[in-house]
Amino acid sequence: MQADLLDFTGDPGLGAPSDAAVRYRPDHWLLIDGERIAGVLPPEQPPGADWPRHDHRGRLLMPGFIDTHVHSAQLDVIASYGTELLDWLERYTFPAEARHAEPAHAAQAAEAFVSALLANGTTAAVVFPTVHRASADALFGAAHAHGMRLVTGKVMMDRHAPDDLRDDVTQSERDCEALIRRWHGQGRLAYAVTPRFAATSTPEQLAMAGALLKRHDGLYLQTHVAENQAEVAWIARLFPDSRSYLDVYDQHGLLGERSVLAHGIWLDDTDRRRLADTGAQIAHSPSSNLFLGSGLMDWRALHEAGVAVTIASDVGGGTQLSIPRTLADAYKVQALRGEKLSAFKALHAATLGAAQALRLDGEIGRLEPGCMADLCVWDWAHGPVAARRDALARDLHERLFAWMMLADDRALVTTLVAGRTQYKRRNDDSGAMETQDERTQPRAAP
Repeated sequence: MQADLLDFTGDPGLGAPSDAAVRYRPDHWLLIDGERIAGVLPPEQPPGADWPRHDHRGRLLMPGFIDTHVHSAQLDVIASYGTELLDWLERYTFPAEARHAEPAHAAQAAEAFVSALLANGTTAAVVFPTVHRASADALFGAAHAHGMRLVTGKVMMDRHAPDDLRDDVTQSERDCEALIRRWHGQGRLAYAVTPRFAATSTPEQLAMAGALLKRHDGLYLQTHVAENQAEVAWIARLFPDSRSYLDVYDQHGLLGERSVLAHGIWLDDTDRRRLADTGAQIAHSPSSNLFLGSGLMDWRALHEAGVAVTIASDVGGGTQLSIPRTLADAYKVQALRGEKLSAFKALHAATLGAAQALRLDGEIGRLEPGCMADLCVWDWAHGPVAARRDALARDLHERLFAWMMLADDRALVTTLVAGRTQYKRRNDDSGAMETQDERTQPRAAP
């Protein structure tokens, strides 16, 4: 596969664009042997005749995007007329999630969700299903069928939720144990202990969640923290002995290097230091934060505290699964805080930065020999406005920034997962797209 290869060797940092950690190799050949990247060759040294060649010159090839917080069951409520977080959950989210108790509905919805990720260039994700074991089973199964790196686990809610979305400590633990036995470490899947947020779990359920993390190696923890001011005030009333919202999780043993906490807007310096000490990450969800009016996350304060910040679509609070569109919103959020987010930093947070925060950088997030061939090919420009802007770009950062601000799913040409074509844009004038699974043979360069 010959294209303009772009990935990162380190963190570009906040502030003025610096290309010190950017690896850009125009017109290079990327070789794929089975599931993994086998090598990179310069344009003047093409691969031998035994390597099938696919010409994507003039297009951008990057690692597949990593979405660190998204709700699979909420595709059905995306773009719902908004209120603030807590009312939005009651009005839209909970009714949609209740339908996933039915295994057939859960299976159909899981396949639709996974296909939608692939059609947006996302090849790995950390995902909330619903409280129902059938929903988690279906999501694991759909991701496994596509060979995806997926982290998920059944949602835990034993209070402050509708009757048909509540579990209890005993049943929740039993379901989690069964799902862990079946799916954790199966293929490229990993289990995440998933209390929805502190308000919907009793102290007893949170303690059980902490015990699960100690009992099983390699589990993740995913939840929400400090998204909305009314939510923060509610948590303070429910947990008066905790110093902060984050401290609720810390007291129950839920903070660690595989903890993924969505939002993290209303944190203080003590919270940020504790996140850094434990290695937990913040999954920044800018589109959702803007849509629900939740607030503006302080990336600079988290960065200076040493906290990893990754990128999340948070559908359905977010309004698209597209990571480029989400990055464009991240730029706007930081601009409102007086911070300019470079394209280098933003794209790093959605590729290598996310892989490192998830402790998966030996597998994904880089165009490096030995890494899994989770890849996406993009048009540098789609449509006349983007094409004109791209033609006028004076350097790599200007070109990438324009791409980040203007690209969407229409610019995606193809998505590969573990060396297999999982999505390919149709070559016709209709603009139609399709998700598919094409197996490549060993030593095949798609």
